[in-house]
Amino acid sequence: MKSKLAGVGASKAVMGASLALLLCASGAPPDAIPYPAPGVVNPRVYTFTAHATGDVVAYFAGSSADITTELGLQVNGVSTGVFGLNNHSSAVGASLNLGHANAGDVLTFMLRPVCPCYSWLATDAFSNPALNATYDGGVGIQHVYATPYTATSPIIDAIPVGTFVAWEDLPGMAHPDFDYNDLTFVITNVSVSAEIAQFEQPVLRYESPASFEMIIDRTAKGDQPRRGSASWL
Repeated sequence: MKSKLAGVGASKAVMGASLALLLCASGAPPDAIPYPAPGVVNPRVYTFTAHATGDVVAYFAGSSADITTELGLQVNGVSTGVFGLNNHSSAVGASLNLGHANAGDVLTFMLRPVCPCYSWLATDAFSNPALNATYDGGVGIQHVYATPYTATSPIIDAIPVGTFVAWEDLPGMAHPDFDYNDLTFVITNVSVSAEIAQFEQPVLRYESPASFEMIIDRTAKGDQPRRGSASWL
Protein backbone atom coordinates (compact mmCIF):
# COMPACT_ATOMS: atom_id res chain seq x y z
CA MET A 1 0.00 0.00 0.00
CA LYS A 2 1.34 3.41 -0.92
CA SER A 3 0.93 6.19 1.54
CA LYS A 4 2.21 9.54 2.63
CA LEU A 5 3.26 11.05 5.90
CA ALA A 6 2.53 14.72 5.48
CA GLY A 7 3.70 16.93 8.28
CA VAL A 8 0.69 18.52 9.85
CA GLY A 9 2.24 21.08 12.11
CA ALA A 10 0.65 20.70 15.49
CA SER A 11 -0.75 24.15 16.17
CA LYS A 12 -1.53 25.24 19.69
CA ALA A 13 -5.23 24.97 18.91
CA VAL A 14 -4.96 21.37 17.73
CA MET A 15 -2.76 20.32 20.62
CA GLY A 16 -5.04 22.17 23.04
CA ALA A 17 -8.04 20.26 21.68
CA SER A 18 -6.19 16.97 22.03
CA LEU A 19 -5.19 17.90 25.57
CA ALA A 20 -8.78 18.76 26.45
CA LEU A 21 -9.99 15.46 25.03
CA LEU A 22 -7.44 13.55 27.08
CA LEU A 23 -8.17 15.35 30.33
CA CYS A 24 -11.95 15.24 30.02
CA ALA A 25 -12.04 11.50 30.43
CA SER A 26 -15.42 11.68 32.12
CA GLY A 27 -16.98 12.92 28.89
CA ALA A 28 -15.44 10.28 26.65
CA PRO A 29 -16.71 6.76 26.01
CA PRO A 30 -15.24 4.33 28.56
CA ASP A 31 -14.03 2.00 25.82
CA ALA A 32 -12.55 3.99 22.94
CA ILE A 33 -12.12 0.89 20.76
CA PRO A 34 -10.97 0.78 17.99
CA TYR A 35 -8.40 3.56 17.61
CA PRO A 36 -10.52 6.69 17.05
CA ALA A 37 -8.23 8.57 14.64
CA PRO A 38 -7.08 6.13 11.90
CA GLY A 39 -4.63 7.68 9.50
CA VAL A 40 -2.99 9.90 12.14
CA VAL A 41 -0.14 8.78 14.37
CA ASN A 42 -1.15 8.44 18.01
CA PRO A 43 0.39 11.45 19.81
CA ARG A 44 0.24 9.84 23.26
CA VAL A 45 3.28 8.34 24.95
CA TYR A 46 2.49 5.66 27.53
CA THR A 47 4.23 4.35 30.60
CA PHE A 48 3.10 0.84 31.55
CA THR A 49 3.87 -0.51 35.01
CA ALA A 50 2.93 -3.65 36.91
CA HIS A 51 -0.03 -2.86 39.15
CA ALA A 52 0.76 -5.64 41.64
CA THR A 53 3.38 -8.31 42.06
CA GLY A 54 2.37 -11.26 39.92
CA ASP A 55 1.98 -12.45 36.35
CA VAL A 56 1.28 -10.18 33.39
CA VAL A 57 -1.31 -11.90 31.18
CA ALA A 58 -2.36 -10.80 27.69
CA TYR A 59 -5.53 -11.80 25.83
CA PHE A 60 -5.69 -11.72 22.04
CA ALA A 61 -8.36 -9.27 20.82
CA GLY A 62 -8.03 -9.54 17.05
CA SER A 63 -5.97 -8.44 14.06
CA SER A 64 -6.19 -7.01 10.57
CA ALA A 65 -2.72 -7.27 9.09
CA ASP A 66 -0.67 -8.80 6.29
CA ILE A 67 2.52 -9.09 8.33
CA THR A 68 2.70 -11.96 10.82
CA THR A 69 3.75 -10.78 14.26
CA GLU A 70 3.86 -11.93 17.88
CA LEU A 71 3.76 -10.17 21.22
CA GLY A 72 6.54 -10.03 23.79
CA LEU A 73 7.42 -8.14 26.97
CA GLN A 74 10.35 -6.43 28.63
CA VAL A 75 10.35 -5.95 32.41
CA ASN A 76 12.61 -3.08 33.42
CA GLY A 77 14.26 -3.30 30.00
CA VAL A 78 14.90 -7.07 30.07
CA SER A 79 12.92 -9.40 27.84
CA THR A 80 11.03 -12.19 29.59
CA GLY A 81 11.80 -14.36 26.55
CA VAL A 82 8.11 -15.13 26.04
CA PHE A 83 6.57 -14.42 22.62
CA GLY A 84 3.18 -15.47 21.37
CA LEU A 85 -0.39 -14.50 20.47
CA ASN A 86 0.48 -14.83 16.80
CA ASN A 87 -1.79 -12.35 15.03
CA HIS A 88 -2.66 -14.81 12.23
CA SER A 89 -3.14 -18.06 14.13
CA SER A 90 -4.46 -17.02 17.55
CA ALA A 91 -8.15 -17.21 18.42
CA VAL A 92 -9.80 -14.15 19.93
CA GLY A 93 -9.75 -14.61 23.69
CA ALA A 94 -6.59 -16.76 23.71
CA SER A 95 -4.33 -15.88 26.62
CA LEU A 96 -0.56 -15.70 27.10
CA ASN A 97 1.36 -15.34 30.36
CA LEU A 98 4.09 -12.90 29.38
CA GLY A 99 5.98 -13.35 32.64
CA HIS A 100 6.28 -12.24 36.24
CA ALA A 101 6.71 -8.65 37.42
CA ASN A 102 6.92 -6.88 40.75
CA ALA A 103 4.61 -4.00 41.58
CA GLY A 104 5.92 -0.82 39.96
CA ASP A 105 8.16 -2.57 37.43
CA VAL A 106 8.25 -0.79 34.06
CA LEU A 107 6.69 -2.89 31.30
CA THR A 108 7.56 -2.40 27.64
CA PHE A 109 5.64 -4.41 25.08
CA MET A 110 7.38 -5.75 22.00
CA LEU A 111 6.09 -6.57 18.53
CA ARG A 112 8.20 -9.18 16.74
CA PRO A 113 7.72 -9.91 13.02
CA VAL A 114 8.00 -13.67 12.52
CA CYS A 115 7.43 -13.95 8.79
CA PRO A 116 10.22 -14.26 6.21
CA CYS A 117 9.19 -10.92 4.79
CA TYR A 118 10.73 -7.49 4.42
CA SER A 119 14.37 -7.11 5.37
CA TRP A 120 13.60 -3.97 7.35
CA LEU A 121 11.46 -6.05 9.70
CA ALA A 122 14.52 -7.78 11.16
CA THR A 123 14.10 -6.08 14.52
CA ASP A 124 11.36 -5.53 17.11
CA ALA A 125 9.02 -2.60 17.62
CA PHE A 126 8.38 -1.32 21.15
CA SER A 127 5.54 0.36 22.99
CA ASN A 128 8.04 3.08 23.93
CA PRO A 129 8.60 5.19 20.78
CA ALA A 130 12.02 6.27 22.06
CA LEU A 131 13.19 2.69 21.38
CA ASN A 132 11.88 2.55 17.80
CA ALA A 133 14.58 4.44 15.90
CA THR A 134 16.07 1.23 14.49
CA TYR A 135 12.68 -0.24 13.58
CA ASP A 136 11.55 2.98 11.91
CA GLY A 137 14.84 3.73 10.16
CA GLY A 138 15.22 7.13 11.78
CA VAL A 139 13.01 8.94 14.27
CA GLY A 140 11.10 6.44 16.38
CA ILE A 141 7.32 6.81 16.15
CA GLN A 142 4.44 5.59 18.29
CA HIS A 143 3.43 2.07 17.33
CA VAL A 144 0.78 1.46 20.01
CA TYR A 145 -2.56 2.80 21.11
CA ALA A 146 -3.86 2.06 24.62
CA THR A 147 -7.19 2.67 26.33
CA PRO A 148 -9.15 1.17 29.24
CA TYR A 149 -11.19 -1.95 28.46
CA THR A 150 -14.21 -2.34 30.73
CA ALA A 151 -15.83 -5.34 29.00
CA THR A 152 -19.03 -3.34 28.51
CA SER A 153 -19.00 -1.86 25.02
CA PRO A 154 -17.54 -3.48 23.06
CA ILE A 155 -17.47 -6.92 24.66
CA ILE A 156 -14.58 -8.93 23.19
CA ASP A 157 -15.21 -12.62 23.72
CA ALA A 158 -14.79 -13.47 27.42
CA ILE A 159 -11.72 -11.26 27.86
CA PRO A 160 -11.56 -9.76 31.38
CA VAL A 161 -11.33 -6.09 32.23
CA GLY A 162 -7.90 -4.59 31.59
CA THR A 163 -6.08 -2.29 29.20
CA PHE A 164 -6.66 -2.60 25.46
CA VAL A 165 -3.45 -2.18 23.44
CA ALA A 166 -3.28 -2.08 19.65
CA TRP A 167 -0.25 -2.13 17.35
CA GLU A 168 0.65 -0.41 14.09
CA ASP A 169 3.11 -2.83 12.51
CA LEU A 170 4.56 -0.91 9.58
CA PRO A 171 7.79 1.01 10.29
CA GLY A 172 8.16 4.69 9.52
CA MET A 173 10.12 3.96 6.36
CA ALA A 174 7.35 1.75 4.95
CA HIS A 175 4.33 4.02 4.70
CA PRO A 176 2.37 3.14 7.88
CA ASP A 177 -1.37 3.71 7.71
CA PHE A 178 -1.74 4.28 11.47
CA ASP A 179 -4.85 2.17 11.85
CA TYR A 180 -3.51 0.49 15.01
CA ASN A 181 -5.26 -2.83 14.40
CA ASP A 182 -2.43 -5.15 13.34
CA LEU A 183 -2.22 -7.03 16.65
CA THR A 184 -4.58 -6.08 19.46
CA PHE A 185 -4.69 -7.45 22.98
CA VAL A 186 -6.00 -6.76 26.47
CA ILE A 187 -3.45 -6.82 29.25
CA THR A 188 -4.15 -7.36 32.96
CA ASN A 189 -2.21 -6.37 36.08
CA VAL A 190 -1.01 -3.19 34.39
CA SER A 191 -1.26 0.48 35.33
CA VAL A 192 -0.94 3.05 32.58
CA SER A 193 -0.07 6.72 32.41
CA ALA A 194 -0.29 8.69 29.18
CA GLU A 195 1.21 11.97 28.10
CA ILE A 196 0.71 14.07 24.99
CA ALA A 197 3.95 14.39 23.03
CA GLN A 198 5.66 17.78 23.00
CA PHE A 199 5.39 20.05 19.98
CA GLU A 200 8.85 19.18 18.80
CA GLN A 201 7.81 15.56 18.28
CA PRO A 202 6.76 14.72 14.72
CA VAL A 203 3.03 14.75 14.06
CA LEU A 204 2.36 12.42 11.15
CA ARG A 205 -0.62 11.83 8.90
CA TYR A 206 -1.35 9.09 6.42
CA GLU A 207 -2.48 10.22 2.98
CA SER A 208 -2.81 7.71 0.17
CA PRO A 209 -1.57 7.53 -2.50
CA ALA A 210 1.44 9.82 -2.40
CA SER A 211 5.07 10.04 -1.42
CA PHE A 212 6.50 9.78 2.07
CA GLU A 213 7.25 12.94 3.99
CA MET A 214 7.73 13.98 7.59
CA ILE A 215 7.98 17.51 8.93
CA ILE A 216 9.01 18.31 12.48
CA ASP A 217 6.93 21.06 14.08
CA ARG A 218 8.63 22.97 16.87
CA THR A 219 7.38 25.46 19.44
CA ALA A 220 7.86 29.10 18.68
CA LYS A 221 10.68 30.84 20.46
CA GLY A 222 9.70 31.46 24.05
CA ASP A 223 6.73 29.11 23.88
CA GLN A 224 6.52 26.26 26.32
CA PRO A 225 5.34 22.85 25.10
CA ARG A 226 1.87 22.02 26.37
CA ARG A 227 1.57 18.58 27.89
CA GLY A 228 -1.24 16.70 29.51
CA SER A 229 -1.41 13.43 31.34
CA ALA A 230 -3.91 10.83 32.40
CA SER A 231 -3.68 7.44 34.04
CA TRP A 232 -5.76 4.35 34.66
CA LEU A 233 -5.41 0.81 35.94
